[in-house]
Amino acid sequence: MALEQLSEVVQRCQALPDDSYTTEDHNIFTVAGRTCIEEGNSAQVLSIVLDEKNQEIVRCMGWNLLPPLIQVLLKKEDKNLPQCLAIFNHLLETCRPKELLIGLLEQLEQDDPDTIAESLHLLLKPLQKVLLCLGGRKASSLGMALSSVLDQVAKLPLPHTKEQEEDDVFSFCRCCTDMIDFVRPFVQEVRHNLLNNEMQSETTNRTVGRQVKDKEDELRTELLKFCMKSLSHPLLEVHLKDPDTLALSPLRSFATEILNILGSIGESIAGLVHQPLLKRKQVPGFLEEEVRYPKESLASLAHLVFVHHLAADTFPTVFSPVFSLRCNIEHVSLLLSRTEESKLQKGLELYEKSLVRVEDGSLRADLLEIKTFLTVPQNLIKVMTICPKHELRTKGLKVFQLSIDKFNTEAKYRFFQYMLKTSNHSGVEGYIIKNIKNQIDIALQLGNSNVWFEGVQLMPLLRKVLILPDGPETDLLQYLDRIMESLNLLRYLVIRDKVTENQTGIWTELYKIEDTFMKPLRVGVNMSRAHYERELQNTMEAKKSKAKEESVLSVSVGGEELPSMTPESQIQALHSALHTFDMIESVLARIEELIEVKDNL
Repeated sequence: MALEQLSEVVQRCQALPDDSYTTEDHNIFTVAGRTCIEEGNSAQVLSIVLDEKNQEIVRCMGWNLLPPLIQVLLKKEDKNLPQCLAIFNHLLETCRPKELLIGLLEQLEQDDPDTIAESLHLLLKPLQKVLLCLGGRKASSLGMALSSVLDQVAKLPLPHTKEQEEDDVFSFCRCCTDMIDFVRPFVQEVRHNLLNNEMQSETTNRTVGRQVKDKEDELRTELLKFCMKSLSHPLLEVHLKDPDTLALSPLRSFATEILNILGSIGESIAGLVHQPLLKRKQVPGFLEEEVRYPKESLASLAHLVFVHHLAADTFPTVFSPVFSLRCNIEHVSLLLSRTEESKLQKGLELYEKSLVRVEDGSLRADLLEIKTFLTVPQNLIKVMTICPKHELRTKGLKVFQLSIDKFNTEAKYRFFQYMLKTSNHSGVEGYIIKNIKNQIDIALQLGNSNVWFEGVQLMPLLRKVLILPDGPETDLLQYLDRIMESLNLLRYLVIRDKVTENQTGIWTELYKIEDTFMKPLRVGVNMSRAHYERELQNTMEAKKSKAKEESVLSVSVGGEELPSMTPESQIQALHSALHTFDMIESVLARIEELIEVKDNL
């Protein structure tokens, strides 16, 4: 029935003038032709399609046969595969490019990962052929095609391990290779145009010259958008393997090709990396700066250049490490402000690579006036304290210390002040106080005197350290890290600095420290111990009085109910708290003894 309908509509259309077919003709040809292919009558359809008398019909309506043809080609083992392939190839040669483009793009839309990869592998070459037939009108169509392709690739699972990349189970790596092959002739065209523009002098017909250049720029812009999107996904989401780990890495090759394309279409890799500090010339009629050059894409590019050393041979060496750090810290700030582990890791890696090139103690304090030099440490603190991945927390702490090491003494001083004021985390504050102690120790060594970590300048910093945040009411367990480091610093100062020399100024300030820190701390310890001893006594009495089957107790400490746990666990936690108060009191007592001994010398 379908074959008869197809033959009838073809015979009727043979007698009509070119391209004067009705909507009904189109509908009958489409439905009957597709049904014939689906029912296995591909040989008959092939005969009709190849008939010389039907070429105008095929040119106008043949593209409607693409869906069932492509389904057969994707299955591969279908008995009608040779005939369907022959029909498909003939349609590519005969049909109008615009309609073929629409038909092929429609068939790219898939949801199953296996089908997505196979569809891309099958259709990218035909798509490329169709686009090349469009001549100077292909830029917008290329952009539409690339956008569709990238949307499909984004649906595929990413390979994260070496084995996943090698096995390429979902053909993700093959799709990346296919995409590079797909854009290659268009990249070559743009490169050729750029070289010609450089060689040719200004033409006499300026209007025509401008129109040609606009079309060339449109093609270049679409390729630029493709590169920027690829840098954001997948390249910002995957972790490239070093050559030592994976000698032939498809993902690394894809990243390299993307950077090569950028260079080929006239984009400076160094200019893109340093874009945050370089004022770009506004190009009328084009996308806004942040749309043309998305910040995440530029951050991904910087990571590829500085961490994986891609395009290193094209990257100038004239830029100072400090200038590169200033540029990269903008990229780092963006990456560390995200929550995805892949972006956090890349932010840490990029910051570390940017810092190691800088000489220790060389970064001046005026850099702290740049916003990102303060926001990045805040983001690092979030990674160090709340990131669920242990490796990233450890890496964050390492990079945090590395950043401190690069500041000169004044910058360290001002950085410590800022962090004590803004970190709001006892562990971080304790870490900063430990760094302050180390800097004081360096300053007090023979020949290392500096104005920031001894004498008059040091005291304002010490006043921020040697104080209880909430006086005697301070939660000693919550602020334990800060309190213990503060006590260790005070003990060090009392031991290290002689009363007669008073290099740090501690001895003239001691009476204030006793009033603002030591006495309130002792009161706080006594209050906390009394409270926890009472809770311990109540818990032990409750344990004795409760029936054995009631195995869970609730205890309130400091106005807050502790998590439900067995009486034994509650008792152990309360004993641990009391031990902590004893430890604080012991260190405080030793400091008081040292002060008394030194005062009597």
